[in-house]
Amino acid sequence: MNELIEDLLRRIEEGEFQPGSQIPSTQQLSDHYDVSVSTIHRAVATLREQGVLVGRPGRGVFVAESTGC
Repeated sequence: MNELIEDLLRRIEEGEFQPGSQIPSTQQLSDHYDVSVSTIHRAVATLREQGVLVGRPGRGVFVAESTGC
């Protein structure tokens, strides 16, 4: 799972996933990384805890916007 988190972070840092943009669905990420949906859920939960991603109920998961600090 660490490789998955590191790759998602890399994709965010390189601008593939822009601040404020929605990340692909759990199923799309599961297919892309060839891992189970539960593994994606755990990785996304970890990144949410770190403040990298934010969940918006009924809308999905988005890259956190920069606070400017």
